[in-house]
Amino acid sequence: MTIDLDLARKVLTIEASAVLGLVDRVDGRFSQAVTLLYQCEGRVIVTGMGKSGIIARKMAATFTSTGTPAFFLHPAEAVHGDLGVVQSQDVVVALSHTGETAELLRLLETIRRIGAKLVAMTGSPLSTLGRASDIVLDCGVSEEACPLNLAPTASTTAALAMGDALAMTLMVAKGFRQEDFEYLHPGGGLGKRLMRAEALMHTGDQMPVVSLDAPMPVVLAEISSKRLGMTCVTSPDRHLAGIITDGDIRRHLIDGGLLERRAADVMTAGPITIARSLLAVEALALMERGKITSLVVVGVDHRVEGVLHLHDLWRTQMF
Repeated sequence: MTIDLDLARKVLTIEASAVLGLVDRVDGRFSQAVTLLYQCEGRVIVTGMGKSGIIARKMAATFTSTGTPAFFLHPAEAVHGDLGVVQSQDVVVALSHTGETAELLRLLETIRRIGAKLVAMTGSPLSTLGRASDIVLDCGVSEEACPLNLAPTASTTAALAMGDALAMTLMVAKGFRQEDFEYLHPGGGLGKRLMRAEALMHTGDQMPVVSLDAPMPVVLAEISSKRLGMTCVTSPDRHLAGIITDGDIRRHLIDGGLLERRAADVMTAGPITIARSLLAVEALALMERGKITSLVVVGVDHRVEGVLHLHDLWRTQMF
Protein backbone atom coordinates (compact mmCIF):
# COMPACT_ATOMS: atom_id res chain seq x y z
CA MET A 1 0.00 0.00 0.00
CA THR A 2 1.28 3.45 -0.93
CA ILE A 3 0.21 6.50 1.08
CA ASP A 4 0.11 9.60 -1.11
CA LEU A 5 0.67 12.50 1.29
CA ASP A 6 0.80 14.95 -1.58
CA LEU A 7 -2.73 13.94 -2.48
CA ALA A 8 -3.88 14.54 1.09
CA ARG A 9 -2.32 18.00 1.02
CA LYS A 10 -3.96 18.71 -2.32
CA VAL A 11 -7.36 17.74 -0.92
CA LEU A 12 -6.95 20.19 1.95
CA THR A 13 -5.77 22.92 -0.39
CA ILE A 14 -8.72 22.47 -2.73
CA GLU A 15 -11.24 22.47 0.11
CA ALA A 16 -9.65 25.53 1.73
CA SER A 17 -9.80 27.33 -1.62
CA ALA A 18 -13.46 26.35 -1.97
CA VAL A 19 -14.31 28.00 1.34
CA LEU A 20 -12.27 31.13 0.57
CA GLY A 21 -14.09 31.37 -2.74
CA LEU A 22 -17.33 31.98 -0.84
CA VAL A 23 -16.10 35.16 0.83
CA ASP A 24 -16.94 37.43 -2.11
CA ARG A 25 -20.41 35.84 -2.33
CA VAL A 26 -21.39 37.17 1.09
CA ASP A 27 -23.39 39.97 -0.50
CA GLY A 28 -26.89 41.35 -0.71
CA ARG A 29 -28.40 37.93 -1.31
CA PHE A 30 -26.74 36.64 1.83
CA SER A 31 -28.18 39.59 3.78
CA GLN A 32 -31.62 38.82 2.34
CA ALA A 33 -31.32 35.20 3.46
CA VAL A 34 -30.36 36.22 6.99
CA THR A 35 -33.24 38.71 7.08
CA LEU A 36 -35.69 36.06 5.91
CA LEU A 37 -34.49 33.66 8.61
CA TYR A 38 -34.58 36.43 11.21
CA GLN A 39 -38.18 37.32 10.35
CA CYS A 40 -39.30 33.68 10.24
CA GLU A 41 -42.35 33.29 12.50
CA GLY A 42 -42.35 29.52 12.21
CA ARG A 43 -39.42 27.14 12.02
CA VAL A 44 -36.45 26.76 9.75
CA ILE A 45 -36.67 23.48 7.84
CA VAL A 46 -33.40 22.31 6.30
CA THR A 47 -33.50 19.61 3.64
CA GLY A 48 -31.10 17.83 1.34
CA MET A 49 -30.43 14.40 -0.13
CA GLY A 50 -27.37 12.19 0.26
CA LYS A 51 -24.21 14.05 1.32
CA SER A 52 -26.11 17.34 1.12
CA GLY A 53 -28.57 15.83 3.57
CA ILE A 54 -25.78 15.19 6.06
CA ILE A 55 -24.73 18.84 5.80
CA ALA A 56 -28.39 19.86 6.14
CA ARG A 57 -28.69 17.88 9.38
CA LYS A 58 -25.67 19.67 10.77
CA MET A 59 -27.06 23.05 9.72
CA ALA A 60 -30.36 22.36 11.46
CA ALA A 61 -28.51 21.35 14.63
CA THR A 62 -26.40 24.52 14.54
CA PHE A 63 -29.44 26.75 14.02
CA THR A 64 -31.28 25.08 16.89
CA SER A 65 -28.37 25.32 19.32
CA THR A 66 -27.92 29.04 18.61
CA GLY A 67 -31.47 30.22 19.13
CA THR A 68 -33.27 29.48 15.84
CA PRO A 69 -35.80 26.61 15.98
CA ALA A 70 -34.93 24.28 13.09
CA PHE A 71 -35.11 20.64 12.05
CA PHE A 72 -34.06 18.40 9.20
CA LEU A 73 -36.62 17.12 6.70
CA HIS A 74 -35.63 14.11 4.60
CA PRO A 75 -36.79 14.77 1.01
CA ALA A 76 -37.68 11.15 0.31
CA GLU A 77 -39.77 10.87 3.48
CA ALA A 78 -41.31 14.28 2.81
CA VAL A 79 -43.13 13.09 -0.31
CA HIS A 80 -44.60 10.21 1.69
CA GLY A 81 -46.37 12.36 4.24
CA ASP A 82 -43.72 14.30 6.15
CA LEU A 83 -44.40 17.44 4.10
CA GLY A 84 -47.29 17.97 6.48
CA VAL A 85 -44.86 19.53 8.92
CA VAL A 86 -44.23 22.47 6.57
CA GLN A 87 -46.41 25.48 7.35
CA SER A 88 -46.84 28.80 5.59
CA GLN A 89 -44.82 30.72 8.20
CA ASP A 90 -41.78 28.43 7.84
CA VAL A 91 -38.59 28.97 5.85
CA VAL A 92 -37.23 25.98 3.94
CA VAL A 93 -33.47 25.88 3.27
CA ALA A 94 -32.75 23.37 0.51
CA LEU A 95 -29.25 22.06 -0.27
CA SER A 96 -28.35 20.55 -3.64
CA HIS A 97 -25.03 20.95 -5.44
CA THR A 98 -26.58 20.43 -8.88
CA GLY A 99 -29.92 22.02 -8.07
CA GLU A 100 -31.53 19.15 -9.92
CA THR A 101 -31.89 16.55 -7.15
CA ALA A 102 -35.10 14.74 -8.07
CA GLU A 103 -36.29 14.21 -4.49
CA LEU A 104 -35.98 17.93 -3.80
CA LEU A 105 -37.65 19.04 -7.00
CA ARG A 106 -40.71 16.96 -6.09
CA LEU A 107 -41.14 19.17 -3.00
CA LEU A 108 -41.14 22.50 -4.81
CA GLU A 109 -44.77 22.59 -5.92
CA THR A 110 -46.06 21.70 -2.45
CA ILE A 111 -43.77 24.21 -0.69
CA ARG A 112 -44.96 26.93 -3.04
CA ARG A 113 -48.61 25.93 -2.57
CA ILE A 114 -48.25 26.01 1.21
CA GLY A 115 -46.65 29.46 1.03
CA ALA A 116 -43.40 28.76 2.88
CA LYS A 117 -40.35 30.73 1.79
CA LEU A 118 -37.51 28.88 0.09
CA VAL A 119 -33.76 29.52 0.29
CA ALA A 120 -31.59 27.44 -2.03
CA MET A 121 -27.94 26.65 -1.34
CA THR A 122 -26.59 25.26 -4.59
CA GLY A 123 -23.63 25.22 -6.90
CA SER A 124 -25.94 25.95 -9.84
CA PRO A 125 -27.95 29.15 -9.24
CA LEU A 126 -29.70 28.83 -12.64
CA SER A 127 -30.86 25.27 -11.91
CA THR A 128 -34.48 24.28 -11.41
CA LEU A 129 -34.09 24.61 -7.64
CA GLY A 130 -32.36 27.96 -7.95
CA ARG A 131 -34.99 29.45 -10.24
CA ALA A 132 -37.83 28.25 -7.99
CA SER A 133 -36.37 29.77 -4.81
CA ASP A 134 -36.94 33.13 -3.17
CA ILE A 135 -33.22 33.52 -2.48
CA VAL A 136 -30.28 31.61 -3.96
CA LEU A 137 -26.90 31.33 -2.26
CA ASP A 138 -24.18 30.28 -4.68
CA CYS A 139 -22.02 27.55 -3.09
CA GLY A 140 -20.43 26.41 -6.30
CA VAL A 141 -16.85 25.14 -6.46
CA SER A 142 -14.47 24.90 -9.41
CA GLU A 143 -13.55 21.29 -8.66
CA GLU A 144 -14.10 18.55 -6.13
CA ALA A 145 -11.20 17.39 -3.99
CA CYS A 146 -11.87 13.84 -5.13
CA PRO A 147 -9.15 12.67 -7.59
CA LEU A 148 -11.96 11.45 -9.85
CA ASN A 149 -13.82 14.76 -9.43
CA LEU A 150 -16.87 12.72 -8.48
CA ALA A 151 -17.28 12.29 -4.71
CA PRO A 152 -18.81 15.35 -3.01
CA THR A 153 -15.89 16.83 -1.07
CA ALA A 154 -15.11 20.48 -1.75
CA SER A 155 -18.78 21.13 -2.54
CA THR A 156 -20.02 19.76 0.79
CA THR A 157 -17.28 21.62 2.64
CA ALA A 158 -18.37 24.86 0.96
CA ALA A 159 -22.02 24.22 1.82
CA LEU A 160 -21.12 23.48 5.43
CA ALA A 161 -19.11 26.69 5.70
CA MET A 162 -21.87 28.79 4.14
CA GLY A 163 -24.37 27.23 6.54
CA ASP A 164 -22.17 28.12 9.50
CA ALA A 165 -21.83 31.68 8.18
CA LEU A 166 -25.63 31.94 8.00
CA ALA A 167 -26.14 30.53 11.49
CA MET A 168 -23.49 32.69 13.15
CA THR A 169 -24.63 35.89 11.44
CA LEU A 170 -28.22 35.13 12.41
CA MET A 171 -27.18 34.35 15.99
CA VAL A 172 -25.55 37.77 16.39
CA ALA A 173 -28.46 39.54 14.68
CA LYS A 174 -30.82 37.96 17.22
CA GLY A 175 -28.68 39.08 20.14
CA PHE A 176 -28.08 35.49 21.23
CA ARG A 177 -25.93 35.66 24.37
CA GLN A 178 -23.61 33.38 26.29
CA GLU A 179 -26.37 32.95 28.88
CA ASP A 180 -28.73 31.73 26.16
CA PHE A 181 -26.13 29.26 24.94
CA GLU A 182 -25.73 27.97 28.48
CA TYR A 183 -29.49 27.49 28.80
CA LEU A 184 -29.61 25.40 25.60
CA HIS A 185 -26.55 23.28 26.50
CA PRO A 186 -27.16 21.97 30.05
CA GLY A 187 -25.63 18.57 29.35
CA GLY A 188 -22.28 17.25 28.24
CA GLY A 189 -18.85 18.76 28.63
CA LEU A 190 -19.93 22.08 27.16
CA GLY A 191 -22.79 22.43 29.61
CA LYS A 192 -20.46 21.78 32.51
CA ARG A 193 -17.99 24.39 31.28
CA LEU A 194 -20.83 26.91 31.32
CA MET A 195 -22.00 26.08 34.84
CA ARG A 196 -21.94 28.91 37.34
CA ALA A 197 -19.96 28.97 40.56
CA GLU A 198 -23.20 28.88 42.54
CA ALA A 199 -23.98 25.41 41.13
CA LEU A 200 -20.69 23.95 42.37
CA MET A 201 -19.74 25.89 45.52
CA HIS A 202 -19.87 24.55 49.08
CA THR A 203 -22.50 26.28 51.19
CA GLY A 204 -24.12 25.97 54.59
CA ASP A 205 -22.60 23.35 56.86
CA GLN A 206 -20.22 22.24 54.11
CA MET A 207 -18.56 25.65 53.99
CA PRO A 208 -15.55 26.16 56.32
CA VAL A 209 -15.98 29.36 58.35
CA VAL A 210 -14.48 30.61 61.61
CA SER A 211 -14.64 33.93 63.44
CA LEU A 212 -11.80 36.41 63.79
CA ASP A 213 -11.24 35.48 67.43
CA ALA A 214 -11.45 31.71 66.93
CA PRO A 215 -8.54 29.91 68.67
CA MET A 216 -6.27 27.94 66.36
CA PRO A 217 -7.37 24.50 67.63
CA VAL A 218 -10.88 25.41 66.47
CA VAL A 219 -9.52 26.66 63.15
CA LEU A 220 -7.57 23.44 62.59
CA ALA A 221 -10.63 21.35 63.41
CA GLU A 222 -12.73 23.34 60.94
CA ILE A 223 -10.20 22.94 58.14
CA SER A 224 -9.85 19.22 58.82
CA SER A 225 -13.57 18.52 59.02
CA LYS A 226 -14.55 20.45 55.90
CA ARG A 227 -11.67 18.93 53.88
CA LEU A 228 -11.07 21.90 51.58
CA GLY A 229 -7.61 22.78 52.83
CA MET A 230 -8.76 26.21 54.00
CA THR A 231 -11.32 28.17 55.96
CA CYS A 232 -12.92 31.58 55.64
CA VAL A 233 -12.44 34.04 58.48
CA THR A 234 -15.40 36.35 59.00
CA SER A 235 -16.40 39.30 61.13
CA PRO A 236 -19.46 39.03 63.41
CA ASP A 237 -21.72 40.29 60.58
CA ARG A 238 -20.45 37.54 58.24
CA HIS A 239 -18.28 39.84 56.13
CA LEU A 240 -15.14 38.17 54.80
CA ALA A 241 -12.04 39.30 56.67
CA GLY A 242 -9.56 36.78 55.28
CA ILE A 243 -8.76 33.10 54.78
CA ILE A 244 -6.48 30.57 56.41
CA THR A 245 -4.99 27.87 54.20
CA ASP A 246 -2.78 24.86 54.83
CA GLY A 247 0.07 27.00 53.56
CA ASP A 248 -0.60 29.71 56.16
CA ILE A 249 -0.52 27.08 58.89
CA ARG A 250 2.78 25.64 57.70
CA ARG A 251 4.38 29.08 57.59
CA HIS A 252 3.26 29.91 61.14
CA LEU A 253 4.35 26.50 62.43
CA ILE A 254 7.91 27.50 61.60
CA ASP A 255 7.55 30.63 63.75
CA GLY A 256 6.26 28.58 66.69
CA GLY A 257 3.37 29.16 69.08
CA LEU A 258 0.70 28.44 66.48
CA LEU A 259 -1.84 26.91 68.87
CA GLU A 260 -1.75 29.96 71.14
CA ARG A 261 -2.83 32.30 68.36
CA ARG A 262 -6.23 33.23 66.98
CA ALA A 263 -7.59 33.24 63.45
CA ALA A 264 -7.00 36.97 62.97
CA ASP A 265 -3.29 36.47 63.73
CA VAL A 266 -2.78 33.79 61.08
CA MET A 267 -5.19 34.68 58.27
CA THR A 268 -4.32 36.19 54.91
CA ALA A 269 -6.37 39.34 54.45
CA GLY A 270 -7.85 40.41 51.13
CA PRO A 271 -8.08 37.02 49.40
CA ILE A 272 -9.29 36.64 45.82
CA THR A 273 -13.09 36.44 45.73
CA ILE A 274 -15.67 35.79 43.04
CA ALA A 275 -19.39 36.32 42.49
CA ARG A 276 -21.74 33.37 42.43
CA SER A 277 -22.59 34.09 38.77
CA LEU A 278 -19.01 33.56 37.53
CA LEU A 279 -18.67 30.77 34.97
CA ALA A 280 -16.87 27.66 36.18
CA VAL A 281 -14.40 27.87 33.31
CA GLU A 282 -13.55 31.45 34.32
CA ALA A 283 -13.11 30.39 37.94
CA LEU A 284 -10.68 27.69 36.85
CA ALA A 285 -8.65 30.22 34.86
CA LEU A 286 -8.55 32.49 37.93
CA MET A 287 -7.27 29.64 40.10
CA GLU A 288 -4.60 28.73 37.59
CA ARG A 289 -3.37 32.31 37.28
CA GLY A 290 -3.26 32.77 41.04
CA LYS A 291 -1.91 29.25 41.68
CA ILE A 292 -4.61 28.68 44.30
CA THR A 293 -7.03 25.84 44.94
CA SER A 294 -10.00 27.67 46.48
CA LEU A 295 -12.05 30.77 45.83
CA VAL A 296 -14.42 32.42 48.28
CA VAL A 297 -17.81 33.35 46.79
CA VAL A 298 -19.14 36.62 48.17
CA GLY A 299 -22.23 38.75 47.68
CA VAL A 300 -22.37 42.42 46.82
CA ASP A 301 -21.90 43.35 50.48
CA HIS A 302 -18.84 41.05 50.72
CA ARG A 303 -20.72 38.54 52.83
CA VAL A 304 -19.51 34.97 52.43
CA GLU A 305 -21.89 32.85 50.34
CA GLY A 306 -19.78 29.80 49.56
CA VAL A 307 -16.42 28.28 48.71
CA LEU A 308 -15.45 26.88 45.32
CA HIS A 309 -12.62 24.35 45.31
CA LEU A 310 -10.51 23.18 42.38
CA HIS A 311 -11.62 19.59 42.99
CA ASP A 312 -15.24 20.64 42.45
CA LEU A 313 -14.33 21.76 38.94
CA TRP A 314 -12.37 18.63 38.11
CA ARG A 315 -15.12 16.42 39.56
CA THR A 316 -17.54 17.65 36.92
CA GLN A 317 -15.18 16.18 34.25
CA MET A 318 -15.62 19.32 32.21
CA PHE A 319 -11.99 20.04 31.43
